[in-house]
Amino acid sequence: MTLLKLKRLRTCFPTRDGLVKAVNTVDLEIGANEILGLIGETGCGKSILGMSIMRLLQPSTRIEGEIIYKGQDLLKLSEAEMRKIRGKEIAMILQNPATALNPVLTVGDQIAEAIWLHQTMTKREAREKAIEVLRSVKIPSPEKMANECPHKFSGGMKERAMIAIGLACNPALIIADEPTRGLDASTKEQIIKLMKEVTEEKSMLFITHDLDAAAEICDTVAVMYAGELVECAKTGDLFGKPLHPYTMGLLDSLPCRGLKPIRGMSPSLIDYPSGCRFHPRCDYASAICEKKHPEMVKVEDRHYVRCFMYL
Repeated sequence: MTLLKLKRLRTCFPTRDGLVKAVNTVDLEIGANEILGLIGETGCGKSILGMSIMRLLQPSTRIEGEIIYKGQDLLKLSEAEMRKIRGKEIAMILQNPATALNPVLTVGDQIAEAIWLHQTMTKREAREKAIEVLRSVKIPSPEKMANECPHKFSGGMKERAMIAIGLACNPALIIADEPTRGLDASTKEQIIKLMKEVTEEKSMLFITHDLDAAAEICDTVAVMYAGELVECAKTGDLFGKPLHPYTMGLLDSLPCRGLKPIRGMSPSLIDYPSGCRFHPRCDYASAICEKKHPEMVKVEDRHYVRCFMYL
């Protein structure tokens, strides 16, 4: 069963240099109890896509298309209706918890606020529930740490606190934006293990540029480049049999595959190249790639690619 469906999603916002087309005509589905990874280089539009679903972008942003969650289009809801969705139905674990957490409120109060806003209980009951959530994400001495401000938490504990805020109201869908960013290898492994445990009966959009983390935790992986998806497949198929040259380049840049960089630079999201957006950096590009923009085509069951030369 499909829980979330994006149809022709476009997100643009004006700047002094021109219109930034951060997300450009994205179609994507996340099923019930599915973890979908969204990978790509920094600046390709991954985080903007997650913020678009939550409708947390600046008022001047233009969001077009459809965001269908449990049968209703989130883009047609009022702000008051959307506030009832955020946190309760769809929760977002923001990247960089050092800045996302409020420095002057205790972690317990920040978790309890989310619970109290969405559930019928007193503030004291919400506080007790916050301690339970901290315990569930394996924060040591949760009763004590609930009374501490974020600066008393280590980097890994701050990430656990952000996960706790996301889980507080038991949402059906979690959007996790770079939850392993900036963590050492040991802490990252602990966070990945924790996220696998807490999302066993939930759906998750796992936004990351950490390919190893995506391979370990995700059921399906979508690859984003210059504001659009270029490949989407089951995790084993994408890592074992990539079809798009950009996906191949990403995987070849891993240390275990020789650290081979992709030549050139990602294009500006204001001025895309003509034809295929990857063709200036592609070793397989032909004349058609420079002139015509490829559509996403289905190659196998649940394996899609946007490329003329994938064969």
